[in-house]
Amino acid sequence: MSTPHISAEPGDFAKTVLMPGDPLRAEYIAKTFLDEPVLVNRVRGMLGYTGKYKGKPVSVMASGMGVPSIGIYSYELFKFYDVENIIRIGTAGAVSEKLGIRDIVIAMSAATNSSFAAQYRLPGTPAPTASFELLTAAYRAAVNMGLKPHVGQVYTTDVFYDDSSSLKEWRKIGILATEMECAALYLNAARLGKNALTVCTISDCPLTGESCSSEEREKSFEEMMRVGLDCAFLL
Repeated sequence: MSTPHISAEPGDFAKTVLMPGDPLRAEYIAKTFLDEPVLVNRVRGMLGYTGKYKGKPVSVMASGMGVPSIGIYSYELFKFYDVENIIRIGTAGAVSEKLGIRDIVIAMSAATNSSFAAQYRLPGTPAPTASFELLTAAYRAAVNMGLKPHVGQVYTTDVFYDDSSSLKEWRKIGILATEMECAALYLNAARLGKNALTVCTISDCPLTGESCSSEEREKSFEEMMRVGLDCAFLL
């Protein structure tokens, strides 16, 4: 069995998959945190591994950048590989004044400027929302680690270099942070009856120009990875 983008066989993926954007970060997570990691996909360089975390099967696979990329990979994992839970772990830019560098954001829902949901031909606007089970498990995992995660709405955008400078407008309705994948993941999960969650680390503040150093990124990413992994363990 394979899809146009994944060469794995049936059963190669665990029921829960962590999805960082970067293939090298997927490799790092697998080789650092998983016992007996096995490479199950390398098509287009999107590395995917399956191993065990605290004795429980867990997979990790890259999603690439943006709505179209995570839209394809999450759909294929949900639809063709019987994956039940996908936890996106990545970086985000702070929009709310309440957030600072290295803060953890758990996305309850996602506003978006993407047209991804147009395919459903709905007579209205859907609300891409996280799985409550995954959200509560991630929040519990973060608190158990001594972290203070921020839970709320993020903004999924198709535009990285935004000529309209719209983030101040999104701040008006309480958006915590901006990123580029969450809404598509949540919509795929809703359409296919699956579960999804996004956990992000604030790596920069676009409205102030502040950004974290490479050392801070490394430490922040480790915390985020452990939140995702512990969430998978608690399911």
